[in-house]
Amino acid sequence: MTQPFTDDSHPAEPYPGARPGHCFAHLDGAGWPVTPDPTAVSGWRVGPGGSDLDDWLAGHGEPPLAGRMPVLAYGSNANPAKVTWLREELGLTGPAVVLRARCEGLAAVWAAGLRKTDGQRPATLAAAPGVEEEHAVWFATAEQLRVLDRCEGRGLRYQLVRVRTGRVTLFNGAVVDSVLAYTGAGWRRMPLLVNGRPVRCADVDQRGAHRLAGRPADTDGLDVTPVHGDPTPDDWPDRLFAYGTLQPGLAAWPLVEPFVIGDPEPAALPGALHDTGLGYPALRPAGGPAVPGHLLRLANPEDALPVLDEYEGDEYARVRVALPDGQVCWTYVWRSEVGDMPRLDGGWVEDHR
Repeated sequence: MTQPFTDDSHPAEPYPGARPGHCFAHLDGAGWPVTPDPTAVSGWRVGPGGSDLDDWLAGHGEPPLAGRMPVLAYGSNANPAKVTWLREELGLTGPAVVLRARCEGLAAVWAAGLRKTDGQRPATLAAAPGVEEEHAVWFATAEQLRVLDRCEGRGLRYQLVRVRTGRVTLFNGAVVDSVLAYTGAGWRRMPLLVNGRPVRCADVDQRGAHRLAGRPADTDGLDVTPVHGDPTPDDWPDRLFAYGTLQPGLAAWPLVEPFVIGDPEPAALPGALHDTGLGYPALRPAGGPAVPGHLLRLANPEDALPVLDEYEGDEYARVRVALPDGQVCWTYVWRSEVGDMPRLDGGWVEDHR
């Protein structure tokens, strides 16, 4: 499906509303399907013609995926009509990027209290061992996250946290560890226990949920870290895939070494590596053979990444990529076409400098 869809194809009522069965980008009452593509710099393509998602976002004057934060959307925030409501009522701006995800060990369950606005029962998030559900991850800009904070009543109805329970996997295989999410902040948004158990939204619709009677749970069972202040896109992930001069023992290793904790781990990333002839290689997204390199864990990405961005310069774009095992890490890809640059099938070594 490459044609845009409109909000009326996914009504918002009853809560939590209808969801597209695919990833989408949404703007001005219309949505475009988004599909994974390892040959795109962003890893995704959108809309008619299959534009790179980052190029599509840039065309609207908005930040790329690397400038956005992953927020789990397990309730109405995955509904396109709700996105339009956020625009009209709370001033949401720019395209919304909503990528479908498989959630293991997590479930959307009905909350103990009803919404004051319309009397419907909202969803809340809870640990659910052995359960698998499909939800979405909204890749939000800093401005969009502030709108979501207002919508969710951050600090009153819901708290913004990083969730360490379960596993959230995007359709391209990327595992979003420590995903941001809004979880219950008071008894009204704690899971409703009926006969001692929470009730999954997947098992009971809104009409049935409104009639439920029970008591609020003491806990949602989640392992979370509350977020204080405003998170930034550089917070996640805390890993870097180095394939050129930033690798241990090579020319730029002293630049990154002070930010690295633990031992570098050999790793490989699908792509194509080329010799620029300038003393450093060019990585371009591609399927097929993997580019060898090292996985580095950063003690504080917010400190390290600006330094590395300056070193890499405008020739490279910093993007999030998924290793074959699903680990997400930062890396730097060559912005331009490689033309007739020689291919480096064995990886980058000092002799090429």
